[in-house]
Amino acid sequence: MSWFNKKSKPDETGDESLLASYRNTGDLALLGKLYEKYMPLVYGVCLKYLQDDEQSKDAVMQIFEELVEKVTKHDIKQFRSWLYVLSRNYCLMQLRSSKKMEVVNVDDVMESAFVLHPESGDKEEYLQSLERCMQKLIATQRESIDLFYLQEKCYKDIAEQTGFSMNEVKSFIQNGKRNLKICMEKNSEH
Repeated sequence: MSWFNKKSKPDETGDESLLASYRNTGDLALLGKLYEKYMPLVYGVCLKYLQDDEQSKDAVMQIFEELVEKVTKHDIKQFRSWLYVLSRNYCLMQLRSSKKMEVVNVDDVMESAFVLHPESGDKEEYLQSLERCMQKLIATQRESIDLFYLQEKCYKDIAEQTGFSMNEVKSFIQNGKRNLKICMEKNSEH
């Protein structure tokens, strides 16, 4: 792919007419011709943010797929500037979604919780108490906690699976953890 190594700045004349023609006809060849002029720019932006050659090449292709729909929905004054912002935002979203979630091993949680609460008698009794407290959670919290900690799903996967928004998932997990802790502390006092 020789366009990854191009350094010349594309000629912006004709961008508006290519864009208008694509919008009128839906001919992907026209959009492809327009996008091809800016592939080095898009690749450079992706490489800057993603810092990986292969990921950046993949991103260039994914951004084109997004263009197919987005150019018909947005009022674009300067295609080059608009594409730069679109590319940057795409990369930032990729970085956010790929951030490593802190994975908590359930056995480690149970082990540390048992060590912190030796008055609970034995591990089996503690696990039964934890199960009872899980059942006391409201359904949305219980489901989110189960998917996050026991099934080791990320926020995005939980949102897709349950239909909850990302903010709801985060809230359900946070509130569920707090409610579990309160319940477990009450049970250890008895």
